[in-house]
Amino acid sequence: MCGRYYRRSDKQRIADAFRIGVPPTFDILPSYNIAPQTFQPVVRLDPETRQREIPLLRWGLIPFWAKDAKIGYSTINAKADTLATSPAFRAALRHRRCLVPADGFYEWQTLDKKTKQPWAIALKDGSTFAFAGLWETWKDKTTGQPLETYTIITTEPNELTAKLHSRMPVILAPRDYERWLTPADPARLPIDLLRPFDAALMASWKVSSAVGNVRNNSPDLCTEALERPLTTG
Repeated sequence: MCGRYYRRSDKQRIADAFRIGVPPTFDILPSYNIAPQTFQPVVRLDPETRQREIPLLRWGLIPFWAKDAKIGYSTINAKADTLATSPAFRAALRHRRCLVPADGFYEWQTLDKKTKQPWAIALKDGSTFAFAGLWETWKDKTTGQPLETYTIITTEPNELTAKLHSRMPVILAPRDYERWLTPADPARLPIDLLRPFDAALMASWKVSSAVGNVRNNSPDLCTEALERPLTTG
């Protein structure tokens, strides 16, 4: 599962990391405690120009056929093994794939019935990376206003994340960005990319319980513990 993540990158750093020629005109500020139902940048292909762009979408995918937006509370993640058959995600898998820029994510380790320890997980080299995502456009039947939303795909955990949770978000290697974004024949969808990331390239460390409150959003949430990283080694 991925229910919280963080992003140190601003719009220029995202544009550089994902080879986008022209950054968006609006501001994208770093965020250290990204929660569902907030608007966050994703990278996708412009439907008309087929060039990469960075729009702001709301986290929690609402299928185009949904009667109301409440379904978005339960669709922040999409399981890789059921994407092709899930009514909520199968159309987006075929036609609306995206990259979700991040610098790390959080998981909570259950210590006992009353205690959970939050951990931050990131790449060892500290680089910005991308979750595999899907996006969708939903139109409010009352107001007629469109709303664009996204979900983060999850898969089986690797050796590092298995200590904390039974699933992990799919992290794509930069060499696979183009293939994930590019439309493909339904019989050749890039579902083989939806696998656990190499644990040897990742690190995890304990962070403050303050991250559990979505109102907290400061660099201290993920940087204070960087001095004592734990790796698979």
